Amino acid sequence: MGEQAPSDHTVFNWFREFQRNKFSVQDASRSDDPHSTYQQIEAILGISSTAINIIIHDYLNLRKVCARWVPHTLTSDQKQLRVQFCRRSLKRFEEGRSRRVFDITTGDESWFYHYGPELKKQAKVCMSTTDPRPTKVHRNKSAGKRMVTIFFMKSGLIKPIPLETGATVNASWYVNTFLPQVFSAVSEQRETRGLRGLIFHDDNTRPHRAWLTNEFLLENHVEQYPNPPYSPDLSPCDFCLFPKLKKQLRGIRFNDDNEMLAALEQAIDSLTKEDFKSCFEDWFIRMHKCIDAEGQYFEKIN
Repeated sequence: MGEQAPSDHTVFNWFREFQRNKFSVQDASRSDDPHSTYQQIEAILGISSTAINIIIHDYLNLRKVCARWVPHTLTSDQKQLRVQFCRRSLKRFEEGRSRRVFDITTGDESWFYHYGPELKKQAKVCMSTTDPRPTKVHRNKSAGKRMVTIFFMKSGLIKPIPLETGATVNASWYVNTFLPQVFSAVSEQRETRGLRGLIFHDDNTRPHRAWLTNEFLLENHVEQYPNPPYSPDLSPCDFCLFPKLKKQLRGIRFNDDNEMLAALEQAIDSLTKEDFKSCFEDWFIRMHKCIDAEGQYFEKIN
């Protein structure tokens, strides 16, 4: 039979099935997602790959797309919480037009690496059609890293605070070290109002929702305004600030924490008031997107 002969694996599989008294030679129905390669279709139908391509794309109107990564598989309750947060925020802050938006302080913590590889789209270069396609060696993130917590308002940055090397945020550090520094910086920027009327927006991690944190905010008469769970797409730090900063640091190799933190400080200084303003404007646009998507994660807004 030559090339038409079944493989050894197929023959062995048939033999095992015959031993189980299964003698049917018909194809069984498949519950998964069966697929065939272009080569298999060519062999079965005796048509060219060009014809197959025309049938698939022009007649069947099918497209090959990449799966979209999402942070979490949301439950119905979680989707509902996201929608409720967005509706409540849009109403309270008049779709972002209210002056009360300037009372919101928002932020989060994130790892910043001694080396973060460039994104594929950052490595794009202009070249002639006759030039060979360039290659780039894939690099991984470095082991060296430092966690930095950053909070800001629509009017601008409040304060970036790096943790000790290797440390992560816990409730004790958050209440005893971070929040006093942030509130002091806010009071300096709002000389006449201080913390009065301040709306403190952060995510639902344990240190942020801990009893110590709640008590500290109550003592300082600061309103908590927590983000819905599993919603980085509704957190200004996650969808706006951190990507902007990390983009400037990608592809640069730093020798130590000090070099990296100095570069991060330069990246922060390069941000304009318009950057912070547009970040908040995008936030309220995203709220509409979330409602339209019935709480599901949504595509980028632009």
